[in-house]
Amino acid sequence: MHASLPEFDMPTEEQVHLAAESFRLLADPTRIKVLWALLQGESSVACLAELAGAAPTAVSQHLAKLRLAGLVKGRREGTFVYYSAADDHVRGLLAQALHHADHVDRDIQQGEHAHHPRSS
Repeated sequence: MHASLPEFDMPTEEQVHLAAESFRLLADPTRIKVLWALLQGESSVACLAELAGAAPTAVSQHLAKLRLAGLVKGRREGTFVYYSAADDHVRGLLAQALHHADHVDRDIQQGEHAHHPRSS
């Protein structure tokens, strides 16, 4: 049935696997905070830890996983490593996820208000 649709196109198994892996890695609030901070500019582990409200060792572990997935990159300067988002695709992915979350949150709040009106 779908094959008869002229514009129908399924991703390859590898594309599906890699996309699922990216989503799996983003399924952590600390990683989302770290990645969002990196979209604002290059940063060190210590600064990211402060921004994310997490221990530097935990942030380092998150960064290692995000780097292996190709979502962040590091630049060494002496003994320090400065991290940044890998590319604009990361910005689009994260921005869309946060935009969707904002709309879901608003829909939930509006639904609650519709069922539970506030009394003044």
